[in-house]
Amino acid sequence: MKNFAIKLVWFTTIYVFVFAGLCQTDVALPILMSMYGFGNILILLMVYFVLHDNYKTSKTFKDWYGDHIVENLEKEES
Repeated sequence: MKNFAIKLVWFTTIYVFVFAGLCQTDVALPILMSMYGFGNILILLMVYFVLHDNYKTSKTFKDWYGDHIVENLEKEES
């Protein structure tokens, strides 16, 4: 599956927000504790997959920055 890590990050983020919202409601404690345990495993899996992702890029620091235009980088170097 292409780019599984980012999909896992999105799923984990949504899961944590849903869990936080359910904590504010009158949901049974065993359900919340089960979700809490699964959430911890999900976060550990997310960290593992993000750190071991085989993402490759051909860009370097000299190529481009999001907050600088390429012309500004060339001016700063000289």
